[in-house]
Amino acid sequence: MTASRPVRPAQRTKHIATALVVLVVAAAAFTVDVKIERLPDLPGALVRIFGRMFLEPAPEWSYLPEAFGSMMESIQIAWLGTIIGAVLSLPLGFFGAKNITSRLVSNIIRQLLNVIRAIPEILVAVVVFIPMVGLGAYPGMLAIGVHSIGTLGKLSAEVIEGIDPGPVEAARAAGGRPVQIQRWGVLPQVLPEIVAFWLYRFEINIRASAILGAVGAGGVGEALVQSLVFRRYDRAGMVVIVVIVVTILIDTASGWLRRRIIQGGGGAPHGADREQPELAEANAAAVQRP
Repeated sequence: MTASRPVRPAQRTKHIATALVVLVVAAAAFTVDVKIERLPDLPGALVRIFGRMFLEPAPEWSYLPEAFGSMMESIQIAWLGTIIGAVLSLPLGFFGAKNITSRLVSNIIRQLLNVIRAIPEILVAVVVFIPMVGLGAYPGMLAIGVHSIGTLGKLSAEVIEGIDPGPVEAARAAGGRPVQIQRWGVLPQVLPEIVAFWLYRFEINIRASAILGAVGAGGVGEALVQSLVFRRYDRAGMVVIVVIVVTILIDTASGWLRRRIIQGGGGAPHGADREQPELAEANAAAVQRP
């Protein structure tokens, strides 16, 4: 039996879709009043700015301890905000999963997570938390934590919806209560991926904390803005170097840790290589025995 060749998609549909995309891009460009004639000046402006930061004058290396301290404050803000988002998003993820709760409850929780995720961290910090608690690291941490709830809750719900129903049915058949079923039938399946999502969100929150510092929420962003305001480009260059190096190191370590969590160690137990040939020989002898 020969397989039939799939029908080639109509070219008209592709051309219509391409035309619509071009029209949308053109409409957006004209709506935001893009100055096309100023684009050729962009490379020269970037060269001048980076030249002031890194070439003439050179970065102020004596400012390294203060820049590193501001970067550590941003990391602390991101870490505490990630913990807030992780702790509060996990139960919301269970309530948002359609295979765990009713469709009504799941839809309500999903819409709540969408609303939380739709509001940027900087808007939450400026409108809500800075007027409440003042400037500094505290409002930045709260803003990052609230915004993380929406993203982590949605990702957790999607992971929970993709579980294997076998362990859940086994826990239910053993007489487990609803909480026990979730604890032993669902959580062990989804926890590695959810923890990996937490680590990935931590990387994102480090960048968000640097941006929040520009509006007075502490961290390395505040140090960078102050350096630029006072035309201390040498200090700004030092801050940029610290941000790039620390971010690369954290991304590398977090990526390695996420792979270890999801894929496991990848090694055989101690002594397994020695025992496997002996076990194979024993099985072969048992098969040949009459």
